[in-house]
Amino acid sequence: MAAYYIKERVAIVTGGASGIGLSCVKELLRIGLKAVTIADVNEAKGQEAVKQITDEFGENRVIFIKTDVTKADEFEAIFKKTLETWNNIDLVINNAGIMNDKQWEFEIAINCNAVVRGTLLGMQYMGKDKGGKGGIIINIASILGLQPLPSCPIHVATKHFVIGFNRSVGMPYHYSRTGVKVLTLCPGITDTPHLKEASQNAITSLAPDIGELLAKELQELPSQPSDTVAKALITVIGKGDNGSVWVVEGNNPIYEIVRTFKPS
Repeated sequence: MAAYYIKERVAIVTGGASGIGLSCVKELLRIGLKAVTIADVNEAKGQEAVKQITDEFGENRVIFIKTDVTKADEFEAIFKKTLETWNNIDLVINNAGIMNDKQWEFEIAINCNAVVRGTLLGMQYMGKDKGGKGGIIINIASILGLQPLPSCPIHVATKHFVIGFNRSVGMPYHYSRTGVKVLTLCPGITDTPHLKEASQNAITSLAPDIGELLAKELQELPSQPSDTVAKALITVIGKGDNGSVWVVEGNNPIYEIVRTFKPS
């Protein structure tokens, strides 16, 4: 089912130059995606990703756009350039995110505001009510959107936000108009460059030893490689109902979180 949908489609992946984002890009191309736009603030990593992808999958499969997702004009430029290059957008993966409670306003701007903006732009450019053909938006949250963690309260709040937002825009009221499904993937602790920096970015103004606590808590949680998350993403595309929330943690099989309340 996922391969059928993905074949010959075009995707946008934010935060796609490394970690989970890059693994998702490669997995999508591996099962038949036509082309992908990688949007990332790190130009060096972006160009390196383009080279890797071109070497593995051939020419004309990827473009990179240096993007600060906190800036509205730069974010919309991703969509415009993707349409200009491939005449189509079918899949948007809002993956860009940080764990940095020390700079909590910036963290909220990336983890919350940018997810909202990416979702609204996805509906604007893919929505049937706007002249599009429909599509899929997958917003990457975290298992920390489903549980508390005292060592990074602001980060946890941003991930709870993503899940609540996705479940609300992933209701029939919106889908019946736009034809755009909105899905949530919640990875567990995943081995990425950002994870190594997390304890250094704890909010020590809240508690002086909070960084040590964060390092301890993250170490105690089971981890997984980013490739596991990428494979889970394919499952979500193939099986996910609109508004559904999925978890992949500890390198275990993906599972869906069942809603306890479903508004009509």
